Amino acid sequence: MNAIIRTAVFSLLWASSAAFGAGGGDWSPSGPPADPAIEGAQQAIAAKDWTRAAAIMREALVKQPGNADYHNLYAYALRRGPNPDMKRVFDEYEEALRIDPKHRNAHEYIGEAYLQVGDLAKAKEHLAALDKLCFFPCRQYTTLKEAVQAYEKSHR
Repeated sequence: MNAIIRTAVFSLLWASSAAFGAGGGDWSPSGPPADPAIEGAQQAIAAKDWTRAAAIMREALVKQPGNADYHNLYAYALRRGPNPDMKRVFDEYEEALRIDPKHRNAHEYIGEAYLQVGDLAKAKEHLAALDKLCFFPCRQYTTLKEAVQAYEKSHR
C-alpha cells in the first residue's frame, strides 16, 4: 500500500513540476494566448531564417520595449544569424533579464552565448541561476548543463 501512495504522490509532484515549468517564456497550446510576433519569429527560426526572425522581433520591440520574451528571442535570432554582433546579443539578453530576472530561456541562451565567446565562468553563473530557478530540473537547465559539459570536454 505504501508503494501505491508513494507512486501517487510522486505523480502529483511530477505533474505540478510540469505546470511550473511552463513559465519563463515557454509557450504551449495550453499556455498563454498566441503572440503573432513570437509565432512569426518561431516560424522563421524553424526555417533557419535568422535575419527574418530578428527583423520580426526588432519590429515587435518598437511596440513593446518592455517585453522580456521579445528581447530574449531577438538576441537568440541575432546570435544564431550570420556574423552576430555579440555585444548587441548580450545587451538584449541582459535587458530580458533586467525585465524578468527569472526568465529561464534568457538564462539558458545567454549561457550558450557565453560559451560561444569562450566565457565558461559566465555560462556557469547562468547555469547556477537556472539551478535555483528550477525546483525540479527544467529543460533550460538540462540543455545548458549539457552545453557546458560539451564545452568543457572539447576544451581540455
